[in-house]
Amino acid sequence: MPQDILLTEIHAGVATLTLNRPRQMNALSAELRRRFTAALHDLAQDDSVRVVILTGSGEKAFSAGVDLKELETSPLAADDLGPDGPTARAFAALGKPTIAAVNGFAITGGMELAINCDILVASTNARFADTHARVGIVPGWGMSQILPRIVGPVRARYMSFTGNFIDAATAKSWGLVFDVLSPAELLPFCRTLAAEIATCDRATLGDVRRAINGGLETTLAAGLALEGRLSRAAAGRFDKAGFAGTRAAVMARGKDQSA
Repeated sequence: MPQDILLTEIHAGVATLTLNRPRQMNALSAELRRRFTAALHDLAQDDSVRVVILTGSGEKAFSAGVDLKELETSPLAADDLGPDGPTARAFAALGKPTIAAVNGFAITGGMELAINCDILVASTNARFADTHARVGIVPGWGMSQILPRIVGPVRARYMSFTGNFIDAATAKSWGLVFDVLSPAELLPFCRTLAAEIATCDRATLGDVRRAINGGLETTLAAGLALEGRLSRAAAGRFDKAGFAGTRAAVMARGKDQSA
């Protein structure tokens, strides 16, 4: 029986998508890209899913990017790329917090998938590289715009101009990843993190996510205006009757975390 190239697991409001072509370093074949895009659309429509984790199968690779062997005979279609392409649109339409559990090599298109997620966490096996300029492909899933906003333009130029790899420790020191853990600890940590995120008020969490991501795409003044609009709308739906319970839960959690 052929292996399923994309695994989906949903538990307690957290969906885990696993790129499952370990022998090919989880390279993004045309079929895997199609399946991945369809999975994001399905998860966007599933109200039981609060947070999505993206990872790769095995401990060697998160994803080596577009399948270069396949590319020899089937070049990328122009309409697969850019903000109007299906992958970018599916990420934008998901509208839910995303965590990349980077378990190994994240190269070029694979790295682009990771940096499109809200939070990146890496294993000690993780290595990051942008080899677009060496392969002869201009980034089409956001590398040239997202990476400089995360690590700064100089470090982004270094990665994209050279194609050199950086290790997980360097990625953490640059702010590319939140934390680095052993391979065995990576997915449990990300699932715990996702479960914590899933306990937040859904509407408010969505607004906070939109404020942060929207602000990164514009000026400070426009970002503050966006935050103001979202804040005023949230004030209008404030639940006075239920706030006593919310207040008690927040205070109890604060005491637990400060103990």
